[in-house]
Amino acid sequence: MIEVQSLQKQLIEKHSFTEKEAEFFVSHFTERKVKKRQFIIQPDFIAKYRVFVVKGTFKAYVIGNDGQENTISLAMDGWWISDPNSYIYQKPATMFVEALEESVILQLDFENEQLLKAHSHKFETFFRTVAERGLAFMQRRIIASLTLTAEERYEQFAVKYPDFLQRVPQFAIASYLGMTTQYLSRIRKKQTKS
Repeated sequence: MIEVQSLQKQLIEKHSFTEKEAEFFVSHFTERKVKKRQFIIQPDFIAKYRVFVVKGTFKAYVIGNDGQENTISLAMDGWWISDPNSYIYQKPATMFVEALEESVILQLDFENEQLLKAHSHKFETFFRTVAERGLAFMQRRIIASLTLTAEERYEQFAVKYPDFLQRVPQFAIASYLGMTTQYLSRIRKKQTKS
């Protein structure tokens, strides 16, 4: 399975798994094809899976009391996405997670994750590392939203994640960066003129 191989490759190259360890690890995942605009998580249902994106793009978002969509996170090939609070505590989700493209994902259910953590210290360390990186990423994002201008947030995003600009709709990027689509358009136009 080519889909599984992309995760195996990441485990071997970035996390020092042996081929045998990586093969055993990914044997606990299930592959799923997801259509564009299909939800893999919805509010009020428990997020049963930790999701590795093999191919495609996703957004996780909430709807505010004003009816506005607020994008919490984005993910593409090689990234993880879920509703962490729902998944970790096995409580009803508060976010939507939606495919922005035809996608292929690998899903790991909560029970299998617990089995993997109990099986090997290396596997438990992997999940801890994923959680720590996710926490550090969210902290940087919160600090940026509190200390940078909208233009600075966009510039930082464009430099760090240029692929998202090509594959994610402008309205989702604007929402993720905490601005209107119109404002983002003005920033982009201004930058193309300079």
